Amino acid sequence: MGWYGELLVGFDLETTGTDPGEARIVSAAVVEAVRGVPARRREWLADPGVPVPPETTAIHGITDERATAHGRPAAEVADEVADALAAHWTRGVPVVAYNATFDLTLLAAELRRHGLASMRERLGGGEEGPVIDPYAMDRTVDPFREGKRTLEAVCVEYGVVLGRAHDAAEDALAAVRLAVAIAERYGDVASAGAWDLHRGQAGWHAERAEGYRQWLARQTRDAATAPMPDAATAGPVPKRGYGPDGAVA
Repeated sequence: MGWYGELLVGFDLETTGTDPGEARIVSAAVVEAVRGVPARRREWLADPGVPVPPETTAIHGITDERATAHGRPAAEVADEVADALAAHWTRGVPVVAYNATFDLTLLAAELRRHGLASMRERLGGGEEGPVIDPYAMDRTVDPFREGKRTLEAVCVEYGVVLGRAHDAAEDALAAVRLAVAIAERYGDVASAGAWDLHRGQAGWHAERAEGYRQWLARQTRDAATAPMPDAATAGPVPKRGYGPDGAVA
């Protein structure tokens, strides 16, 4: 059995927003599991140092008052989370995160914000990883499936039980279980090494980003060359739809 039958570490952040360069950590979890069975978990509640907006509280349930009153300083939380991930990577243990680019980019921004050692520095200059991202894997093995690609929706697709969505520990564990489920369904994923998946995901992400850039360019080009409608005969304005990755078209 390959990487999916060994120790994996789920990782998730709940935050103040959706911009990984600006959002702050509100809660974090690192969950050790073997074949989806949890063995140990660490959880953090942070005082982000900025207000927790009501719209994000509606998602993860953590109010500004709770974070301020009971959360630890954001710098301490970011430092400990980074140390935990670095310790696992030093031992060669894969870290699993759903849409890992968001969480790892946000963590890196927090480390810079607080003047803390970067992940690479904690690894003695070594490469960060391996990272296993079920979101990237699912989009690659089943690119034309219709429907949402949220953690909740993809868990349903693979028969993975998700506890309370947007709880950091539950999402981290679900990410591990989802990675295992994808490997069990697709032999190519199961037979690949963890580092092969890690590097492949980077390429897949770049390909999706380029595809999205080309899609946006087509929309702009088509709009620029389309004839102007006759205001007297034009039909109703069409409703706005969504393009790749949820971008409004």
